[in-house]
Amino acid sequence: MARIQISHLTFGYEGSPDLIFDDASFQIDTDWKLGFIGRNGRGKTTLLRILSGDLDGGNAVSAPVKFDYFPFSVHDQQKTPLEIAADMDAEGQIWRFMKEIAELEVEQETLSRPFSSLSGGEQAKVLLAALFSRENRFLLIDEPTNHLDMRGRKIVSRYLNGKKGFILVSHDRTFLDGCVDHVLSINRANIEVQKGNFSTWEENKRRQDEFEINQNEKLKREISSLRAAARQARSFADKVESSKFGLSPDSHEKPKNARAYAGEQSRRMQQRRKNLETRMDREIEEKESLLKNLELSDDLKIFPLAHPSGRLVECRGACIGYGDRKVLSDLRFTLYNGDILALTGRNGCGKTSLIKALTGEIAPLSGEIRLSSGLIVSLVPQQACLQGSLRDLIRAEGMDETQFKTILRKLNFSRDQFEKPMDAYSAGQQKKVLLARSLCQRAHLYIWDEPLNYIDVLSRMQLERLIQAFKPTMILVEHDQAFLQNIGAKVLQLDDPVFRWTNREK
Repeated sequence: MARIQISHLTFGYEGSPDLIFDDASFQIDTDWKLGFIGRNGRGKTTLLRILSGDLDGGNAVSAPVKFDYFPFSVHDQQKTPLEIAADMDAEGQIWRFMKEIAELEVEQETLSRPFSSLSGGEQAKVLLAALFSRENRFLLIDEPTNHLDMRGRKIVSRYLNGKKGFILVSHDRTFLDGCVDHVLSINRANIEVQKGNFSTWEENKRRQDEFEINQNEKLKREISSLRAAARQARSFADKVESSKFGLSPDSHEKPKNARAYAGEQSRRMQQRRKNLETRMDREIEEKESLLKNLELSDDLKIFPLAHPSGRLVECRGACIGYGDRKVLSDLRFTLYNGDILALTGRNGCGKTSLIKALTGEIAPLSGEIRLSSGLIVSLVPQQACLQGSLRDLIRAEGMDETQFKTILRKLNFSRDQFEKPMDAYSAGQQKKVLLARSLCQRAHLYIWDEPLNYIDVLSRMQLERLIQAFKPTMILVEHDQAFLQNIGAKVLQLDDPVFRWTNREK
C-alpha cells in the first residue's frame, strides 16, 4: 500500500509573522477517502496547494502519485465540457469522462453547452468528472459543495463514496459521512489522522474534550502548585546568594572562609534551583499540552426584536422573475413570529430571487408579497465583496465595536486579523464578518442567503446553538441537511410544482 508522507513541514506566507505549519508531520495512504476539516484559517487550502506544487513546501512532501486539484481553472470558458475533457485526455479515452458524467447524473445536453453557461453545480460536476477520468492521480478536492444544492450534494457524496484516493475539504457533516473513511483534522496544536467518517471523528473529539474539561481544574491547581514551588526555590536561592556579601552577626568564622563557604553554598543552591525549574517547566509544559487541542467555541448571542403582528410575511400568488422570464409562479406562504423557513430546491429555481423580492431589490411581476408594517430585516447576502478595514465597516454600519469584535473572536478570528484589509480575508472569514454584522443588528426578521458557504463545521455548530437558544424569526437559503434539521427549520421546496408550507394560525 503506497503512502504519502509529510515530514517536518514548516510554512508561512511572506510578510506574515505567523507560521501556518510548524514542523508538521503525518502520513496517509493513497487509496483512502480522506475528509479534511479544521477551523477557517488553519491552513487546509494552503496544505492542498503545497501538495499540488502551487506553493513551495521544501522537501517535506514525499508521494508516489501525482496530484490533481479541484477546482481547476478553465481558461477558455466558451469550450464545452466535452472539449475540456478532450484537452485533458492525452490518451484519447473520452469514454472514461462519459462514464464519470453518467455517474454524476449530468444531462447529455449539458455537454454541448459553453462551460460559462453552466450553473455552479453543473460546473463542479464537470470538473470532478474530468479529474476522475484521469488514471493514477490523487485528487485534492477543495470545498465542492459550495455550488451544489441539496440533491447535488447527495449525488456527489454517493459518487465520491465509490472512488478512492482523494482528500476532500468540506464542512457539510452529512456530505462527509456519506463518502469518507478517514478524517484529517488540523487542530489547535497538531494535525491528526483518524479512521472513520465525520460522525466517528466528532464522537472521539467530544470524548477527548470532555476528558480535558474534567481535568482542567485539577491541572490548573497542579500547575499553580508547581509554579509556587518554583518561586519559593528561586527566592531561597536568592537569599543564599545575597549572604555572600554579608555575615550573620553570630558567625565565629573568619570572613575569608565564611565568604568562600557562602559562595559554594550559593553555587550549589543556584544549580539546584535551575534543575528544579527545568523539571517543573517540563511538568508544566506536559500538563498544559493536555489542554492545547481543546476547541473552545463560546456561545454566540442575538437579540431579535418582537413584532406586534403575528404574521411577518404573506406571499399571495406571487410571480417572480426578470422581464419576460418567470422564475417562480403562484408562490403562496405565510411566515409567523418564531418561524424558521428554509428555501430549498435545485440551483436556479429562484431561491435568491425570492430573497431579492422579500428585501425589495426586485418587485413581483404579479401577485403580492406583503411585509408587516415597520418590519426591520437583517440580511446576510450570498456573495461577500468586502473592501476597506473592519473599522471602516463598523463606522459605516454604526455598530458597537466591542460587540462586533467579540462576536468575531468567538468565531475564531485572531486579533491580528482585525488590522488586515477585508479584501485580504479568506472567503470563510468574509462570510463570518457578514454574519457578525447581522448578529449585531436587532431585527424582527433575519434573512440569510447561503450563510454557511466556506464556514467551518465548529462555527456551524455555534450558529446552530445560537438559533436553538434565541429562536429568531428567519428565512434562509441553505443546503446543509444536518444544520437545517438541528435548528428545526421548515422547508419550502421551491422546485416542487405545488409549494407545500404548513401555515400555523395564531
